[in-house]
Amino acid sequence: MTIQVGDSIPSAKLMQGTAEGPKEITTEALFGGKTVVLFGVPGAFTPTCSAKHLPGYVQQFDALKAKGVDTVACMAVNDAFVMGAWGKDQGVGDKVMMLADGSADFTKALGLELDLVSRGLGVRCQRFVLVAKDGKVTHVAVEAPGAFEVSKAETVLAGL
Repeated sequence: MTIQVGDSIPSAKLMQGTAEGPKEITTEALFGGKTVVLFGVPGAFTPTCSAKHLPGYVQQFDALKAKGVDTVACMAVNDAFVMGAWGKDQGVGDKVMMLADGSADFTKALGLELDLVSRGLGVRCQRFVLVAKDGKVTHVAVEAPGAFEVSKAETVLAGL
């Protein structure tokens, strides 16, 4: 079942792509005591994700912070090296935390997996955004297949 408003963020371990290499972070550390915007994408370096989704959050970072967001994070079912390289390529700096869910464990715990095995892409993450305050979901929006509307940074910003 897909995560809903009012649900607690499930316990999981993710990997962060950093300049020093992969670094593990738990969902408890990521979400505990903070307001977090987490958006998920089907894959790093993919067209919509690279041209629109991630850049929108980089551009809206200051406005999100001004509305009380502590952390903006991007997640994909890729490895930490790919997420780190994608973040570097996109110039995210310290604005967007790049998180890898390499085995899709957290994605599955959220109920947001997308089976693209028949297209040679394996199990991926649906395009989504959620806002959580101290580990409780206050907003969640999942895109319809092929769409890019409800998970835009501007849409989230308008709802904060």
